[in-house]
Amino acid sequence: MSTKAKVVDADFATSAVPAANRRSLMTMFMIMLGFTFFSASMWVGQQLAKGLDLSGFIGALILGGIILGGYTGALGFIGAESGLSLDLLAQRSFGIKGSYLPSAMISFTQAGWFGVGLAMFAIPVAKALFGDSQTVMYAMVVLAGVCMTATAYYGIKSLTAISYIAVPCVAILGSAAMFMAISQGEGTIAEQFAKSSGDLTIISGAGLVVGSFVSGGSATPNFTRFAKDAKTGFWTTVIAFFIGNSLMFCFGAVSSIFVGGNANDIFDVMLKLGLFWTAVLVLGLNIWTTNDNALYSTGLGLANITGMDKKKMVLFSGALGTVLAVWLYNNFCPFLGMLNATLPPIGIIIVLSYFMHRDKYQPGAKVELKQIEWGSVIGVIAGAVVANLLPFGIASINGMVVASICYIIGDKMSK
Repeated sequence: MSTKAKVVDADFATSAVPAANRRSLMTMFMIMLGFTFFSASMWVGQQLAKGLDLSGFIGALILGGIILGGYTGALGFIGAESGLSLDLLAQRSFGIKGSYLPSAMISFTQAGWFGVGLAMFAIPVAKALFGDSQTVMYAMVVLAGVCMTATAYYGIKSLTAISYIAVPCVAILGSAAMFMAISQGEGTIAEQFAKSSGDLTIISGAGLVVGSFVSGGSATPNFTRFAKDAKTGFWTTVIAFFIGNSLMFCFGAVSSIFVGGNANDIFDVMLKLGLFWTAVLVLGLNIWTTNDNALYSTGLGLANITGMDKKKMVLFSGALGTVLAVWLYNNFCPFLGMLNATLPPIGIIIVLSYFMHRDKYQPGAKVELKQIEWGSVIGVIAGAVVANLLPFGIASINGMVVASICYIIGDKMSK
């Protein structure tokens, strides 16, 4: 009689992560910190440095960090306590078919950022090495795309390994370059920040901080579901988001101060300091961690929609993002920025649904799920419209407030 070994999905794309497969506090902290090392946040740091003095800059980081940490921390808690991915959580809060909406939005946004990240690495590195050669640039994009897709294919194990390598390298080398830049610049940091245009307020600065990574932060449960308990999921997320984002903002702010208004990120600072290969390492590892997390979330989202294997969806998304990387970089950033404001309504509805109907999320719960939870679907659409059109306040918070009202009304009506 022949027997077949049962194949275990190490990423648990269609089920909760069991206790035996949870990971340590340090591993989760490294994964979440690597997730927050996002090069686009450096651009936001430049904007903050140009529009705020030093006290305003710090105030915006703190206020924005509290808001972003609270939002992602709640999702981190839910992911860890339930063991469910964002898409499985969405099945309970949006309905089986209703979950296709958040899955599609997350997948589309994260795949877009994957392509943008490839170009953010390939374009400056290729230009520094070979000038304006388009052939070299595209070859660099393909090489980076293949490498990053390959590690994302192997799921949480690869994410863990890459994070353990990248996090200390980026933090140490990036910080060292930043302090070298400060020491070689003229005057103190406060004096440099005082030259800003002053066209930002702390509130508007905090809005930039929140908007910089609130879309990626919406996918937090995809990673914290591997935390050993809810407390670990919450605190590793809050601390990692605050530390990681703050570092990225500081790197970007210093690059703006030291190199000038045309600087793109810490890469330019390191080039000015004669640290080319250090710059390549820091930029590459920085983007690698975030891109792998983005592809991982995209694979889970597309698997929920199509019913196909998550690994196949990772390969598909990686290939598509690589082919479109340069076009995405040149044409898609403003559109992706708009999408940043559309994803927080998804997260806040999942948070509300979880704490209002906790029984639906417990392991082994026998709950008949609806096909579509219309209050949730309408909440996301209305929240996205308000977030993008309302001219005052913080866009993501505006969207979450509207989405919350729609969800609560829909939930009460359904009873």
